[in-house]
Amino acid sequence: MSDVAAYEPPPSKPLGLGARLHCWWTIFRIALEERLAYRGDFALGTLMRFLPVITQIFLWWAIFESVSGGSDSGRMVGYSFHDMIAYYLLSMLGRAFSSMPGLASNVSKQIRDGEIKKYLIQPIDMIGFLWLARAAHKVAYYTVSTLPFALLFFLCRGYFTQGWPDPSVLLAFVISLLLAFALGFLMDLCIGLIGFWFLEVSSLLFVYMLLNFFLSGHMFPLDLLPSPWNEIVQFLPFKYLAYFPAAVFLGKVPADQLWFEIGLEFAWLIVLIVAARVLYARGLRRYSGYGG
Repeated sequence: MSDVAAYEPPPSKPLGLGARLHCWWTIFRIALEERLAYRGDFALGTLMRFLPVITQIFLWWAIFESVSGGSDSGRMVGYSFHDMIAYYLLSMLGRAFSSMPGLASNVSKQIRDGEIKKYLIQPIDMIGFLWLARAAHKVAYYTVSTLPFALLFFLCRGYFTQGWPDPSVLLAFVISLLLAFALGFLMDLCIGLIGFWFLEVSSLLFVYMLLNFFLSGHMFPLDLLPSPWNEIVQFLPFKYLAYFPAAVFLGKVPADQLWFEIGLEFAWLIVLIVAARVLYARGLRRYSGYGG
C-alpha cells in the first residue's frame, strides 16, 4: 500500500444568490449578442418563415370549397373557414414559442464529441445554460418578428370573427405559450440526452420531429383526428406545443376545463424536468469524456 494519499480537490464554495444571478444574466446577455451578431441573415431567415402562410390559406380555402360546394358557410368539426385560418395563425405562434431547432442534435453532438466536459469542469449547469441560450434565441427571434407577426395578424384580422377573448382566457393563452416554450425545450433536450447511450440519434430525432409536427396540431387541428386517435392524443404532451394555445384563444376549450388543462400542462412540465435531470445524472455516470 502506498503512503501517498489520493488527491482530493478542495471543496468549492457555493456561489451566493447575487453572484449566481449575475452569472445567469451574463450567460443570457452573451447568448443574445451571439444571436444578433449576423442580424441580416437572422432577420431574412425569420421573415422567410412567414411565406408558407399564403399557401396554407389557399390550401384550406380549396378544402372548404370542396367540402361545402363553394359555400363559405361550411364547417369541419366545429371550424368554419375563418376559424381554421385563425387557428393556423395561432398555432404558428405557438410553434414559434415551442420549436427548438437544432437543440437535440447539438446536445447529442456535444456528448459524442466530448464538448460537455466544459460544463463539468466549470460551475455552470448544462441544462440551465442551454435554457438561457434558448431564451435568448426566442428574445432575438421576437425582436425581429414582432412587426411581421403584428402585420400578419392585422391583415388577417377578419378571420378572427369572435374578437378578443375574455381577460381570464387571454391570461390562460399567455401562460400556455410560456409553458409551450418550456415543454418544447425539455422534450428536445431529453431526445438529445439519449446521446449518452447512443452515439447517433438522428434517426430517433427524425421520428420525434415527424410525430411532433403532426401530433402538436401545427398541420391541422387535432379535432380532425378520428376516434380513438383523438382521445389518445389528448393524453400526450404534444398538443400543448401548438394546438392547445390556439384552442384556448378561439374558445375551443370549455371554461370548466380550461384551468384543469393548464394544470395538466404544469404536470407534464414537472414530469419532463424530472426526466431531463434523471437522464443527465445517469448519463454522466456512463460518460467517458472521449473526444473534444
